[in-house]
Amino acid sequence: MIVMNRVWLVLLLMALPFGGSWAGEYEDTIKVFSNAGESGGFFDKSYGYAVFPTIGKGGFGIGGAHGKGKVYEKGKYVGDTSMTQVTIGLQLGGQAYSQVIFFEDKRAFTEFTSGNFEFGAQATAVAITAGASATASTTGTSTGISGGQNDANTKGKYHKGLAVFTVAKGGLMYEASIGGQKYQYKAKN
Repeated sequence: MIVMNRVWLVLLLMALPFGGSWAGEYEDTIKVFSNAGESGGFFDKSYGYAVFPTIGKGGFGIGGAHGKGKVYEKGKYVGDTSMTQVTIGLQLGGQAYSQVIFFEDKRAFTEFTSGNFEFGAQATAVAITAGASATASTTGTSTGISGGQNDANTKGKYHKGLAVFTVAKGGLMYEASIGGQKYQYKAKN
């Protein structure tokens, strides 16, 4: 029990610097992805998208990630979303990243905004780094962070109506774990 309390304390402490999002962060995050090669074209082609300025992730044997975002339908803000991830396996460290999820059509958008949506352990995202792109998956297999948000290149495509892109903001995490991501949606009042 003491070990579990320490794990949760470490996770909480690692997540604190990454918590919270200010209104300007959403516009800045959209600008980063708009200027990052192929992901920029998805804003015009997609039915909608969800933007997460900061997702904090940490782990020490048991890991977790959390972030809050906004959902847009045809470029118009329509609601809020949050992402939670729990992972189990070999992992150590903490990191922060931004994420955007594009919805290819109304069906994919409706599925995501139906309340609770989950990515299985095999869902993939394109990780954006300066001068290179890589594929990362929610199985937890991660790559090192090189470069930054400027002059980033991407190459991605829709899979089952969704295209997911991430860009590293900071931190370092070693990981070989299994987990899935769960998203919750609440329509704008």
